[in-house]
Amino acid sequence: MSKNLTSRSEDYSKWYNELVVKADLAENSAVRGCMVIKPYGYAIWEKMQAELDRMFKETGHQNAYFPLFVPKSLFEAEEKNAEGFAKECAIVTHYRLQNDPDKEGKLRVDPEAKLEEELIVRPTSEAIIWNTYKGWIQSYRDLPILINQWANVVRWEMRTRLFLRTAEFLWQEGHTAHATREEAMNEAELMNNVYAEFAEKYMAMPVIKGLKTESERFAGAEETFCIEALMQDGKALQAGTSHFLGQNFAKAFDVKFTNKEGKQDYVWATSWGVSTRLMGALIMTHSDDKGLVLPPNLAPYHVVIVPIHKTDEQLEAIDELANKLRADLKAKGISSKYDNRTTHRPGAKFAQYELQGVPMRIAIGPKDLENGTVELARRDTLTKEFVKVDELIPKLESLMKEIQDDLFQKAFDYRASHITEVDNFEDFKTVLEEKTGFISAHWDGTPETEDKIKEITKATIRCIPIYEEIEAGKCVYSGNPSKRRVLFAKAY
Repeated sequence: MSKNLTSRSEDYSKWYNELVVKADLAENSAVRGCMVIKPYGYAIWEKMQAELDRMFKETGHQNAYFPLFVPKSLFEAEEKNAEGFAKECAIVTHYRLQNDPDKEGKLRVDPEAKLEEELIVRPTSEAIIWNTYKGWIQSYRDLPILINQWANVVRWEMRTRLFLRTAEFLWQEGHTAHATREEAMNEAELMNNVYAEFAEKYMAMPVIKGLKTESERFAGAEETFCIEALMQDGKALQAGTSHFLGQNFAKAFDVKFTNKEGKQDYVWATSWGVSTRLMGALIMTHSDDKGLVLPPNLAPYHVVIVPIHKTDEQLEAIDELANKLRADLKAKGISSKYDNRTTHRPGAKFAQYELQGVPMRIAIGPKDLENGTVELARRDTLTKEFVKVDELIPKLESLMKEIQDDLFQKAFDYRASHITEVDNFEDFKTVLEEKTGFISAHWDGTPETEDKIKEITKATIRCIPIYEEIEAGKCVYSGNPSKRRVLFAKAY
């Protein structure tokens, strides 16, 4: 496994692409724009999935599953949603191939096997879910419905990049139904807060909670909450979104309920989701020129143990200590891997686990056995020290929290130093090109100004921060009155 990566400062995009492949996270597949997530990469996604799933269930949500295919008529029922995803849709028109190949032996679509109604391969599931909810909801007693599904979706992207933007990707999508507007709005904000807590507590990635502008909202939503993160190259990444859908989908699918007053009303809705894009965010937030740097809370294993030996007898003695250590670590909730392969040299193993971002590495040799010590290396700081065996477990317990906290603080400090207030457009352009990061600037609230700034600079309004102090001023571009500052950035 080669660890020679292009440096981030030389070519950040190339560094990222190389790292994903060389660290054995994913690779491109035979299907253009689609990826194969390899076992090590999928193990990280499973850790993310497990924590998020727990958090969803703790907030009262249940998992279900809905079909991959959506009849075109249902997809078209909510016009804004259909228009928003139309250019990214994959469509099934036939259901079989001809039994007899042509003269060149190539299979052909059977013209007689045309579907009566074309099927959309889901880019998102609101249509099929709200058509289903119509049969589930009659009374306020049936509400709220709090459903999440773990699934794959297809959005036919033309320009793709592993994890960040692929034609098919894995995600979760929550779809909830409520009796009142207030309850649905509270749900949308609650789930955005859940995403923020996950990003910061588990990914060690600081995020800014905010609202999207009208032009950046999810198609069919009345309000979109979001969390925005800043990557090491100064570009923003939308890490999660939660949408207040109002009654738009209930009206499109005629989902009504009898309220407590005995009157008919349309149901209020939300939807919310995060995807394997979080894998890209995790990689770009912490990793360095030597490879991945993983926070312990999401690492497939926290510690790797590598024996250093010349003889089989030495290896047997090291095996005994390593297996005891693994049992002790397991009892403390610390996951480990013992790499006693004799087909690879210790140096090659060190390089592999450094590249794959394992938080801590233990090396044990014959002298360590004599001295009652091991060599302990931290991946985040690349520092090493000798630790007595009887002090190792408490040391590792302490380091788990320390590494997690240090990674968050490092990312937080970087973001803090890359949020720049500007008050005129020349400074806006200079900061964007020379410093990068988030730009805090006044905006007059019009889509025309938003579009013009995007056209000139390629920067978009990432969010309207929710919890920041509101300050009146003048728009950075038009000079017109502005109610508050918003955050601009170039983004993935």
